[in-house]
Amino acid sequence: MTTHATFQSHEATTDKTTGFARHLPTAARIVMGLGFFASGVFGILLALGVVPFPQPPTPPSEGAAAMLGGIMKSGYFFPLIKITEAVVGVLLLSNRFVPLALAIIAPVLVNILAFHAFLDPAGIVPGLVLFALELYLAWSYRAAYRPMLAPRVSPGVR
Repeated sequence: MTTHATFQSHEATTDKTTGFARHLPTAARIVMGLGFFASGVFGILLALGVVPFPQPPTPPSEGAAAMLGGIMKSGYFFPLIKITEAVVGVLLLSNRFVPLALAIIAPVLVNILAFHAFLDPAGIVPGLVLFALELYLAWSYRAAYRPMLAPRVSPGVR
């Protein structure tokens, strides 16, 4: 006996939503996908040494410099983050596994917001925009998360 999880997103339901509003989840998904894909690809190029690191107009705070230095010196963490961003961007842009992509990128977004809130408040706006898109899309795809958020479940039997 097999079980199949089915869900409908706002993109799949058009019976109640008309006009411009029915395109909002698609627009949010594409904007978020472009942001993460561009950031991920640029970061991968930085990690590979293809593109030189840009110099910020003002030097970062001591805490921000220490954190960024640690991320870079680890040797694996910066490429891991950027590959994750690029893959999530591709998933969002291709409209494949969108709920999974949103779940994967959520911890990255929390860290982007925390970094800017505590170490670099001037750069928080892009993170806030991406976080707002994340929340909106998570709400739009809430049916996909319902089974994951059940308080008590039994393991599937095959």
